[in-house]
Amino acid sequence: MAQRIITLIFTILAFTQLSEAQIYYDSNHSKFNSDSIRHEFDKGPYFTLFKDNYFTAGIPIGQKITGDNSDVKFQVSIAQRLTKSTLPFNTYLFLAYSQKCLWNVFQESLPMRDLNFNPGIGLSKLLIVKGKLIGKLTLMIEHESNGRDGDESRSWNRISYGGNVFLTPNLMIHAKAWIPIVDGENNKDLLDYAGLFQSGLQVTSDNKRWGFAITMVKRKGWRLSYNTIVEANYRLFKNENQYFFIQYYNGYAENLLDYNKYHSRLRAGLVIKPNFFSDY
Repeated sequence: MAQRIITLIFTILAFTQLSEAQIYYDSNHSKFNSDSIRHEFDKGPYFTLFKDNYFTAGIPIGQKITGDNSDVKFQVSIAQRLTKSTLPFNTYLFLAYSQKCLWNVFQESLPMRDLNFNPGIGLSKLLIVKGKLIGKLTLMIEHESNGRDGDESRSWNRISYGGNVFLTPNLMIHAKAWIPIVDGENNKDLLDYAGLFQSGLQVTSDNKRWGFAITMVKRKGWRLSYNTIVEANYRLFKNENQYFFIQYYNGYAENLLDYNKYHSRLRAGLVIKPNFFSDY
């Protein structure tokens, strides 16, 4: 059982069919030290998933369902590691790119409602405790915009710092805060809706077939106001990272174009997840 848990925690996936990078006990069952874990990580794939990659269809909650308020939401998110974990403090440098789309497929001509582009560059450090890789810390410089001009242009930049930590093989917690630089003329009040930090947790079943996650983004101000994302997933095939996926979004800033409009939506579809954890 212990070897199966270690194998799971040390799995870093690129895509569904890529081979897994694993760390094993030796014949004497002695623990690996930090250097050997970093060495195994450095031998793993450089091109990987970053956040969840999903394709979902959704409907509003509390409204009459129509073609105008139902849509498809999908996200593509990848990362390219640029170095091994040999930089100061055993960090490694990487590039990341995420793209999120809201697509009005139920309207005539199937227009794309909004495309959000989120490139970034960051430094990450593996968290290794007692010979086990339990998470990582990440410092990033990010840009996000919707690529439009005129009144529909939205953009901002941020320096973010976050971490993901497995408390047990079945429970991971995460948190992220950012220093924003809001440069978009049409979204000066973005932080009132997109907030300054977020936190959440991810729970999986013992057999790793079922998963549950919740993320809460604190909106600006002293009031207890949050954007809430609740997700549940079921692994379709035992040895692959494809899942049936349900997501409930409640709050603002689901996308940049409508960042100041309240959304309450239930969506379902497919998601491809990294086996270790998704970045948030």
